[in-house]
Amino acid sequence: MSVVRAILIAIIVIPGLIACNSSQDAAIAAQRVEAGASQTAALITPFLTASPEPAVSDTRPAATPITETLAPTKTAVPTRLATTTRTPLRPTQTATATSLACLKQAGQIVKKSLPTELLRYPLEYRVYLPPCYTGQPDRNYPTLYLFHGQGYTDDQWERIGVNKQADRLIAAGMISPLIIVMPHDISSAQPSDTKFSQVIVEQLVPAIDQTYRTKPERRYRAVGGMSRGGGWAIHFGLTCWQVFGAFGAHSPSVFHSDGLRMTALLDTLPSGETPRIYIDIGERDRPETLQVATWFEGLLDQRDIPHEWHLFFGYHSEAYWSAHLEQYLIWYTRGW
Repeated sequence: MSVVRAILIAIIVIPGLIACNSSQDAAIAAQRVEAGASQTAALITPFLTASPEPAVSDTRPAATPITETLAPTKTAVPTRLATTTRTPLRPTQTATATSLACLKQAGQIVKKSLPTELLRYPLEYRVYLPPCYTGQPDRNYPTLYLFHGQGYTDDQWERIGVNKQADRLIAAGMISPLIIVMPHDISSAQPSDTKFSQVIVEQLVPAIDQTYRTKPERRYRAVGGMSRGGGWAIHFGLTCWQVFGAFGAHSPSVFHSDGLRMTALLDTLPSGETPRIYIDIGERDRPETLQVATWFEGLLDQRDIPHEWHLFFGYHSEAYWSAHLEQYLIWYTRGW
């Protein structure tokens, strides 16, 4: 890496990392003085899960029908994304890439380890490098951080096919080439009880920007996750909005510690700086997870915070997330 690139990364990333910590402190302080905090805590505490169960198979018996109290606050329109975003990118965006034979090749998955004194073990993670990454040495790429569900490892997103879907969509010109980072969260602790989030923001993100040809600006960095990983996406998206310009929560389990201060986190988002937000869940997901997802979406509605909400058919399962990978990737890369 050149000295100039290292200086540029430091100028762009470090202020965001510092502001990220300051934003968390401000949110916590605001929550302490918020009126009615105890009443809110009493309402949501039964539904906020500290350690979500592993995903279940679609072959399980049909779940109990959803009551009106679990209905979303507005109608989901699953077809809207498909009809408005599957058009290939404009020729001017892909003219160079589409003429390269390397587009017919698969992207590369690299397994890495980040030593850190903040965690008991080094942070393991995988990196997806898109087709033509080696063949286009002068090109920089946006970055997507994806977190797995509880009880699984950093291979979950790869196992359900995110790399293959990315290869296909990139080759078809339906999404921009991107780098995907998949960290391994070995804990079941709350964000307040582990330094995992600190390692991700203060150590992993800078390491990725220094090692790979990324676009280190906030607008070109997104975070997402499934189940517990969706909880991490919400956590990073709201507490570190200076670092991540978009977050996607797929069948999310909101962390208990985040849920108790959620109104403060939302209310401290500065106008005009709100990340792009995507939430989806299966209508036959676990009732408590569905309750939390619709509760969180309702808070966004109340504050007129722009977001995309989808209630699809499906369970809390890998089959569900795999079926929607194309939609996820199209949404994450929109505007890139």
